[in-house]
Amino acid sequence: MEPVLIVLVVLVVVAFIALIKTIQVIPQASAAIVERFGRYTRTLNAGLNIVVPFIDRVRNRIDLREQVVPFPPQPVITQDNLVVNIDTVIYYQVTDARAATYEVASYIQAIEQLTVTTLRNIIGSMDLESTLTSREVINAGLRGVLDEATGKWGIRVNRVELKAIEPPTSIQDSMEKQMRAERDKRATILTAEGNRQSQILRAEGEKQAEVLKAEGEAQAAVLRADGEAAAIRTVFEAIHEGDADQKLLAYQYLQTLPELAKGDANKLWIIPSEIGEALKGIGGAFTGVTGGANGSAMAVPTGAPAAPPAATQVPLDPAAGPRPLDTDTKGAARPRIDPLREYRKNDPEQ
Repeated sequence: MEPVLIVLVVLVVVAFIALIKTIQVIPQASAAIVERFGRYTRTLNAGLNIVVPFIDRVRNRIDLREQVVPFPPQPVITQDNLVVNIDTVIYYQVTDARAATYEVASYIQAIEQLTVTTLRNIIGSMDLESTLTSREVINAGLRGVLDEATGKWGIRVNRVELKAIEPPTSIQDSMEKQMRAERDKRATILTAEGNRQSQILRAEGEKQAEVLKAEGEAQAAVLRADGEAAAIRTVFEAIHEGDADQKLLAYQYLQTLPELAKGDANKLWIIPSEIGEALKGIGGAFTGVTGGANGSAMAVPTGAPAAPPAATQVPLDPAAGPRPLDTDTKGAARPRIDPLREYRKNDPEQ
């Protein structure tokens, strides 16, 4: 019985192993390659699959999802003979599991080497500045070449990105100095533009202020002149309405004389020619010699001294004509003395 039991146990174990090898469960977004006696038979898709045990063999399982593979920095020489290190990232997806298994030995390594060679070809035709500023152009060129080359491998390259572009340290220092100089230049230009604009605005403000000030002064002068004209007109009308006589005008002349003599520096002041007529009018008002308004002589009060005889004309120079004479206290005629001429004669500074 024991040999029979051992045989049954062995058969059960073999059957269990065969059952396990017969049933193949493939996860979603995956595929499996089946070989029979070393030859490709079929591709197992996601789900439950039945294979012939001990005859069919699952070679490998391939993930059909999009994959991200970063590549290490690669030294690349630019057109201006500068060596830069470039890091790349590839986004790819397996579209044909059979081609990815049998068309290329290692599609990851193949994609990496193809990326490096293509990148060197593209960067070799560009200078450093274009390389740093043309990432989109480089990405599009890499993606086009990789997608065309990996199509027969059952690989689709979705995106290629340049993760970093690192020029040499000396070039980085030079670029930093250049950028610093450019920023200083722009800052200086902006400062100069600001100063220029502020000066223009300040000049325009001062111009407007001067114009407004001049307009204000002009309006003030006009108003002041109008006020003075109105005042003169009012005084003139008041004088005519009051019918001022010669005595009032003579009195106003006498009130004005002290104003002419004001000031410490006044050593010589000129008496208007009308002052004689004013004094004559005042003298006539007090002595009664001046004629009235109707031209008749005014009456002399009783007991008042007799009026002095009228001044006669004595010719001083036949060419100059007669000169008026004044009378002294005894009534004798004497030449009139000019106060201004006597003052100038006695003043040693004149």
